[in-house]
Amino acid sequence: MELMKAANIVKDYMVGEVAVRALNGLSFTIDPASFVSFVGPSGSGKTTLLNLIGCLDKPTGGTLTVAGTDVAALSRKEGAAFRGENIGFIFQDFNLLPVLTVYENIEYPLLMVQSLPANEREERVMKLLDAVGMLEQENKYPDQISGGQKQRVAVARALVTKPRLVLADEPTANLDHKTAYMVIELMKRMRDEFSTTFIFSTHDPKIVGEAEIIYTLEDGQITGREEKGGGNCG
Repeated sequence: MELMKAANIVKDYMVGEVAVRALNGLSFTIDPASFVSFVGPSGSGKTTLLNLIGCLDKPTGGTLTVAGTDVAALSRKEGAAFRGENIGFIFQDFNLLPVLTVYENIEYPLLMVQSLPANEREERVMKLLDAVGMLEQENKYPDQISGGQKQRVAVARALVTKPRLVLADEPTANLDHKTAYMVIELMKRMRDEFSTTFIFSTHDPKIVGEAEIIYTLEDGQITGREEKGGGNCG
C-alpha cells in the first residue's frame, strides 16, 4: 500500500486580488521506505508541495492522502497532531535551538509531541546520536559544531519520533559539495535502518543524482519522472 497519494493537487495563493497558481494538477504516489526528490528551479512549487504534505498548508483542490489520512480534511489542531506523530522535517538552515545542546536538540520533539518516560527518551536519543556519528558531540552547542554536523543532528532530530515520513527542504543548500553527499548518504542509511520515507527538494543537479526517484517540477506541474531503483514509486 502506498504511503502517499496525490490526485490533481492544486494550490492557489492570493496576491492582492489576483490568484496565483503555485501547483497545477499534481498526481503521484509514493511507497513506504522510498527516497524521493522533487527537483526544479526556484518558484517551481517544491516548497509549496512539501508544506502541503507536511500539513503546514492545505491544497486549494484535489486530494492528498498521507499514511491513509486525508490531510487536507484535518483541522489545524488535527494537522499538528498528525504531523507530530508521522512527519519529521529537515531544513536548509538546520533550525537547531542555539540554547540547547546537541542531545537536547534531538530530544526536543519527544518533549513536545510525545509523553515518553525519560529512560525511553534517552534510549532513542543515544541510538540516533550513535547512528549519525555524533556521540562525542552530545554536550556541545550548535555554535560549537560544523554545518555538516548540524545537519547530522537535524537528521537525528527528524527521526527521533519514529516518523513514517521525513521532509527535507533544500537540506544541502548550506553545505559544501563533499559534506552534502555525506548527508545524503546518511539519510539513505537512516532510510534503510528505520524504513522511513525521505522526500526532499533541491535544485542542485549534483545532489539530485543521489535520489532513487526524481520528479521534475516546472511552473507548478510535474514535467518528468525518473527512477533509478531502490524504491518504488508510481
